Amino acid sequence: MSRVCFFTGKKTRAGGSKVYRGRAKYLGGVGRKITGRSKRQFKANIQKVRALVNGRVVRIKVSAKAIRMGLVVKPPRRDYHPEVQESADE
Repeated sequence: MSRVCFFTGKKTRAGGSKVYRGRAKYLGGVGRKITGRSKRQFKANIQKVRALVNGRVVRIKVSAKAIRMGLVVKPPRRDYHPEVQESADE
């Protein structure tokens, strides 16, 4: 499943994580040293929403930022009320 925003194109990005050891110089140590590096992923906050796209209601994946920016147009609420059937006895 792709994690790509329909509007902004935001997607998962690669990055790195560092692990430090030691005491900071300003606390009297010799300084913090990097003891390990590992790859990690920064994932976009992708949500599935129903939206109007080209006049049709479709489910799309959008970032939370696109929703906040107002790029997503929600479909109108249906005003459906089933008709009450008349009873045959009356």
